[in-house]
Amino acid sequence: MSKDKNDTVEKLAPDLAPWSREVFEEKLREKGKGYHIYHPFHVMMYEGKLSKEQLQCWVANRFYYQISIPMKDGAILSNCDDVEVRKQWVVRVTDHDGVGNAMGGIEAWIQLGSAVGLKREQITSLAMVSPGVKFAVDAYVNFAKQRSWQESVCSSLTELFAPHIHQQRISSWPTMYPWIDESGLVYFKKRLTEARRDVEQGLYVTLDYFSASREMQMKALDILQFKLNVLWVIADAIMLASTDIKTDGTDYLRQPVINFD
Repeated sequence: MSKDKNDTVEKLAPDLAPWSREVFEEKLREKGKGYHIYHPFHVMMYEGKLSKEQLQCWVANRFYYQISIPMKDGAILSNCDDVEVRKQWVVRVTDHDGVGNAMGGIEAWIQLGSAVGLKREQITSLAMVSPGVKFAVDAYVNFAKQRSWQESVCSSLTELFAPHIHQQRISSWPTMYPWIDESGLVYFKKRLTEARRDVEQGLYVTLDYFSASREMQMKALDILQFKLNVLWVIADAIMLASTDIKTDGTDYLRQPVINFD
């Protein structure tokens, strides 16, 4: 959030009464209009227009996001002084990392990679991850490290819009992309239940903490917009990395990267 925008919020919000919890929740949900499900790359995905290489690029890049989520949640836990919140939130870490022999979300995502034709090493090496994806994901993790746990919880509320996107992939991919092994869709099926549970907790914390004033409510909306921006920029970077682009009839110049043994 820019300083100028914060200054505007500080000047205007104190003169306004806070919205009711119901109206505040409606405002948060309205932010879903900017969810990455509407990004052109995701629209192409749901319409069955992505090539195999583009889907592989998406899976490989989003893996960086998946492995970073437990670190984000670990940062929230380390900043949180409420034991009851920590008891509930810690499940998010094990959801992704797994417990004992139970498969977590990270391993499930690797299985998704296998289902789209990637080798395990191609995914876990992070060799296919775009710098833009790394910058966006790292910004999100650093936000969770540096801000209050309540603000970081608020940033997680893009989960409000996630169940639909998971269901859409489960329903459409077998038809749109029949070459994908359906056993690899277990991640999306797993997240259907987890995301709904996570939304309840994150929404409760946000409505409770940020409803004290209109200024706080506006701050929460800005925080949620930050996370929406992170997801949109990730999609931008993946689309740029996997799509043939021309500028004034000339092929887009991709950055030359010099590697050494």
